[in-house]
Amino acid sequence: MIIYDGKKYVCNIDLGMEIIRGKWKAVILCHLNDGPKRFLELQRITGGISQKVLNEKLQELQHHGLITKIVYPEVPPKVEYLLTETGKDLFPALEMIQDWSIKHFPNKD
Repeated sequence: MIIYDGKKYVCNIDLGMEIIRGKWKAVILCHLNDGPKRFLELQRITGGISQKVLNEKLQELQHHGLITKIVYPEVPPKVEYLLTETGKDLFPALEMIQDWSIKHFPNKD
């Protein structure tokens, strides 16, 4: 049994999947792998995510140390999100899942 952030997990895979679970987190991470993005840019390129949900998912990813938020001291404030080293370390696993999906489920309806 693994305890992280006050929750119990049966194994490390269970914990890892919990951190990236959901429709949007992996999508956000994939877009941030291309470089830093601003909030509205992330909302536009993810397509269909509401501001509320995007904000929640960004906060969750920050909480787990996968992304960081940089606020530049200018008016109006400029805010960018980017992958941390922990987030960059996760990306090869996401690419493997993507490759697996392409191999086993190509263009299936």
